[in-house]
Amino acid sequence: MTAKLPIGVIGLGRMGQIYARHLARQVTGAHLVAVADVIEERARALAEELGVGSWWTDYRDLLADDAVRAVFVTSPTGTHREVVVAAAETGMAIFCEKPIALTLEDTDKMLTAITKAGVMFQAGFMRRFDKGYLAAKEQIEAGVIGAPVTFKSIGRDPFCPDLEYAKASVSGGLILDMAIHDFDLGRWLMADEVKRVYTEGGTLAFPELNTVGDIDNAIVNMLFQGGALGNVEVSRNALYGYDIRTEILGTEGGLNVGYYQQTPIVVMTRQGISHDMVPYIIERFGDAYLAQTRDFVERALVDREPAVTGVDARAALEIALAATRSYQEARPVELAETAIG
Repeated sequence: MTAKLPIGVIGLGRMGQIYARHLARQVTGAHLVAVADVIEERARALAEELGVGSWWTDYRDLLADDAVRAVFVTSPTGTHREVVVAAAETGMAIFCEKPIALTLEDTDKMLTAITKAGVMFQAGFMRRFDKGYLAAKEQIEAGVIGAPVTFKSIGRDPFCPDLEYAKASVSGGLILDMAIHDFDLGRWLMADEVKRVYTEGGTLAFPELNTVGDIDNAIVNMLFQGGALGNVEVSRNALYGYDIRTEILGTEGGLNVGYYQQTPIVVMTRQGISHDMVPYIIERFGDAYLAQTRDFVERALVDREPAVTGVDARAALEIALAATRSYQEARPVELAETAIG
């Protein structure tokens, strides 16, 4: 590939910096030409580190830069609608981290602007680019396990997040912030939509989350439209490590995706046998983030359809909102109740 896609990154928190470094150093088809962040020093420092010619504190200045043809939106979720709509109006290809919005109303405004402008838009669900999940999808489509009938997914973080981030107005809360990955996987791997959810949850490990209205554990049962069953568990208190696993049972067999052990060594002593644990997200999904970034750039260069669409992102958000409502109202919630438009 000889062509280079001139790209800007808006929002330089943890994820924004990861994408920016990938684009600058590891994606041959990308040319990182601009970055923007409301924190001036962060924007300046990353631009200097990566040799980026332009940096801004206002995302609108980046979007007005004629050198930029595509943008990665990794700013806080509550800003996504404003930024994505503005980017669409410039005609740029857009990559937006999950969740693409906190409400269906904002999501629909974004999708309307994207459709009107006719621009490429890809949502950031990196697990679809993980080798294990890709292999599972291939096995299912090949009929190896027969027809999928149950989906179980576990997502456990090893620590409590910052309380400011845990606020529903910032992250959307535990279920929307974390389980949205599992909901996306469920739709993708089961090739079906979710009909009903029922959530139980609580603040069981970190009582300080009560001060911002969030919880630390939740279990969501799901009924798919075709009759298959689903179960998603999310937790903030897996103090032993980053625990991400998925199981799909079919009529002819099953699949397990995920692992505990990070380093391929087992220590055996008088005290017993031990090994390390996956520490956190980049160690587990670093390759998937890079693959996702490369995929977007390759598709944007030739104007191909995105691997994960805005419609996919909306569907996962709809499940997350219904699951959150189910917890709040202590009852099963039909997704039809949350649908709009």
